[in-house]
Amino acid sequence: MESQFQKYLGTQTTLTDDAIHAISSCAIARTLRRNELLLEPGEVCRHKVFIVSGLLRNFITTANGNEHVLHFSPELTWTLDVESYDKEIPSAIAIGAVEPTEVLLWQKADFNKLLADIPLLKQFSEQLVARTMYYNRQRMATILSASPEEKYDDFTQRFPGLIARLPLHMIASHLGISLKTLTRIRHAQLLR
Repeated sequence: MESQFQKYLGTQTTLTDDAIHAISSCAIARTLRRNELLLEPGEVCRHKVFIVSGLLRNFITTANGNEHVLHFSPELTWTLDVESYDKEIPSAIAIGAVEPTEVLLWQKADFNKLLADIPLLKQFSEQLVARTMYYNRQRMATILSASPEEKYDDFTQRFPGLIARLPLHMIASHLGISLKTLTRIRHAQLLR
């Protein structure tokens, strides 16, 4: 698991081999089964999470049982509940495995020490946060202003590799449209 992460850091950063080893050595490896939760609502998010392989989703479940997918995290990406992690408060979201998934976890104190000791890691982390903010702003604009067809087209362009890996109800939930609408859109695209 760690070698995939080390390759990732080697291609995404200019960190030295020693720095990459230091970062990797603080990680806790964990394997999740399909549908297993990594974080449950009400728990405090205590880890930064790197997805080595597999696919996670961050989601909320409303009082009436409706699930709203906020974010998908495929392999070679990071995830967490930012507010719960930063403020050390109970999470309002869940993080669960869509498929069998291998992750690396860093406890907050360990990761903060790495950020303090390795300035290039801090810089890389800030770049990841900025990219996430840009994406979330674009996603919010799409959710608020695009038609269901435009939302689906945007999703398929941004995440072409996820379409075959996700159940349709999760894609619909992520797009904020009904399963019936998504099925109609996909059917119309097949007829083109």
